[in-house]
Amino acid sequence: PSPYYRNAIGDECVYVEAGAGTVETVFGVLSYRQGDYVVIPRATTHRWLPSEESRLYPIEASSHIAPPKRYLSRYGQLLEHAPYCERDLHGPEAPLVSAGSTTDRTEDVEVLVKHRGNGPSGIVGSRMTYATHPFDVVGWDGCLYPYTFNVEDFMPITGKVHQPPPVHQVFEGHNFVVCNFLPRKVDYHPQSIPVPYYHSNVDSDEVMFYVGGDYEARKGSGINVGSISLHPGGYAHGPQPSAVEASIGVEFFDESAVMVDTFRPLEIGEAGLAVEAPAYAWT
Repeated sequence: PSPYYRNAIGDECVYVEAGAGTVETVFGVLSYRQGDYVVIPRATTHRWLPSEESRLYPIEASSHIAPPKRYLSRYGQLLEHAPYCERDLHGPEAPLVSAGSTTDRTEDVEVLVKHRGNGPSGIVGSRMTYATHPFDVVGWDGCLYPYTFNVEDFMPITGKVHQPPPVHQVFEGHNFVVCNFLPRKVDYHPQSIPVPYYHSNVDSDEVMFYVGGDYEARKGSGINVGSISLHPGGYAHGPQPSAVEASIGVEFFDESAVMVDTFRPLEIGEAGLAVEAPAYAWT
């Protein structure tokens, strides 16, 4: 089990690469499984309780995370052309009154809080000790609560020719978007080239997390399931030369990946530098 935790900087969107379990929150309990996005609003006290070994890919925002605006009506409803709908979003059922499902003590409960402060990064952490259990609430109302969405419920948008990345978008936040590339029927024009065209991300850095299947466009580049690639804005990239010819006549791609495009530059942390594959940049 994780510590009790609250991110007061922004929402978190955690992709479950593998595993299953529950997330206990002040709103109630969420079950998670492989392929779920777990969206946790900012300042939500929660902890992870895996029932089996879990591999998680967290995306942290400095804002709220929500469906793309173009898929929402002015009343906040998902529109008919959206690739998913309200039935695909699963929230908590009921609060944990008296913290009934936990085995922890209910007094002097420590919660780790990430919040804004005066440090060099503007981000600091505090350890808060609550006299009573933070999940011991009577109830809640409103429309801010954690939920899960599974990629199997995303309906890929396809076309006669290759569709641009925005059709794969699933969420957005301030200065970034989240897309998922999933098994799908590919372009069906008789002269189509199913793999992506070469492109430069003029306005964004692109991070791709390869989570399943056989990623057609990157064959021969060293990309495998579990790889993470970073393409900074302005750098042209696209399929391997052999992948273009190999894709002609293909009708279906069996691949899964999560992509985050950020509209401000990214830096690589120590862990990323430690596992870098230097040859990839020259493929």
